[in-house]
Amino acid sequence: MKMITVNTIELDGKSLTRQQIELIAQGNTSIKISNESLERVRESRARIEKRLDAGEIIYGVNTGFGKLSDVKINKEDNELLQLNLLRADAVGVGEPLPTNIVRAMMLLRTNALAKGFSGIREETLHLLVELINRNVHPIVPSQGSVGASGDLAPLAHVAMVLVGEGKAEYEGVVYSGAEALERAGLQPVVLQAKEGLALINGTQAMTSIGIVTLNEAERLGYAADMAACLTMEALRGIITAFNADLLAVRPHPELEFVGGRIRRWLEGSKRVTEQGQLRMQDAYSIRCIPQVHGASWQTIRYVEDRVNIEMNSATDNPIVLENGMVVSGGHFHGQPIALAMDFLKVAVSEWANISERRTERLVNPQLSGLSPFLANDPGLDTGLMVVQYVAASLVSENKVLAHPASVDSIPTSANQEDHVSMGTTAARQVRQIVQNAANVIAIEMICASQAIYLEKAEDQLSPTTRSFLEKVREICPPLQQDRSISEEIEAVARFLLRTDTLVNL
Repeated sequence: MKMITVNTIELDGKSLTRQQIELIAQGNTSIKISNESLERVRESRARIEKRLDAGEIIYGVNTGFGKLSDVKINKEDNELLQLNLLRADAVGVGEPLPTNIVRAMMLLRTNALAKGFSGIREETLHLLVELINRNVHPIVPSQGSVGASGDLAPLAHVAMVLVGEGKAEYEGVVYSGAEALERAGLQPVVLQAKEGLALINGTQAMTSIGIVTLNEAERLGYAADMAACLTMEALRGIITAFNADLLAVRPHPELEFVGGRIRRWLEGSKRVTEQGQLRMQDAYSIRCIPQVHGASWQTIRYVEDRVNIEMNSATDNPIVLENGMVVSGGHFHGQPIALAMDFLKVAVSEWANISERRTERLVNPQLSGLSPFLANDPGLDTGLMVVQYVAASLVSENKVLAHPASVDSIPTSANQEDHVSMGTTAARQVRQIVQNAANVIAIEMICASQAIYLEKAEDQLSPTTRSFLEKVREICPPLQQDRSISEEIEAVARFLLRTDTLVNL
């Protein structure tokens, strides 16, 4: 995913991309609503007001919510109904979501509202845009969503700031919602009929976490392929297993892409070997890199397809159709994203699983033929023995986190909402898995770097791997004697998750 920098991104509800989301989430660009979208928003609002003026009963507009949907609300209480909804739903717990996730969540909700199916007023939508552009970031607890009816609790914490309540961070300081708006030169809104529901009934928490994490996971996939290349050079791996004609007889595209990438990155290497040159076969963790890494890449592409649809969808309820009908349905249900996040959990876990096995082959002298645990002075130095323990610990943790959240459902709202997705739980779990996997792959790179150092093999590497190894060594130089490399492991991991160096090779 190659990043392109722009100053302002125009939202039309149908063409937002992952790359644009990352730019806005990082605070590198501003947004505006297209004129066409604003017209659709105005028309949608007019349809709601026309039906209200006609005295029609509309779910969530002049009725209660969930199990209380049969309770009619008096017209003079419609504003209070929407405010009460936010107050009642802003009850999340746990550590606040990171700022980039909150920005992505606000952006996705803005884009969904810009489609013109939600009945929100133009001025309310503009205030949400201004929160993003002026860097007013609601404090959003990370726990509390069951993923249907949408991400009610997280989105309610965002919406509370629009009405001058809740809490928000502005210029590095957390204020009340009212004070944060005032300091940013903004005024709170008084929500009208349906607007509270329009702001919180959607899948934007799980989708924002999912998209930001998918962007990192994609970079990590390239890093896994590069780590494998470095390990192959450290251990004199057999390149024959990556032969293009061989891989073509099992024509999974991603399998062939990984094989081709490995061949390209290792071109010119004097360290890799041919079948029979030193041995007939490598272990599966090396020989089966295209098959294992490629299968995870298949999942990346599936998840990419799901989030590309979701980020440009209307996910609230009820939906104001262009024919004037206001229809209560189930677009808020997070199951499409919940399943995608569960698949992504497994895919990224597998990159870490096979990486840890390659690390074991690097540090185990009975498997590598190298210095025990890659120590410069074995015995006096313990070397990288315990970094393999760390990798094993993280891989084991991932196995627990990878259990699918979407197979669980606990009924809510007195069984009116009797099947929920748990998609936000899945998204939060995959975020932790990606962080764990990044540390595991960083450990493999560091171990491969140390093995190459001990072998004095730098001049025998391919130009591509040698160039990347230099970047790793800027963060974590080879060990000449024992030292703590805890912070260096995490620094390499951060580099892998944030750099597009490998994406562009």
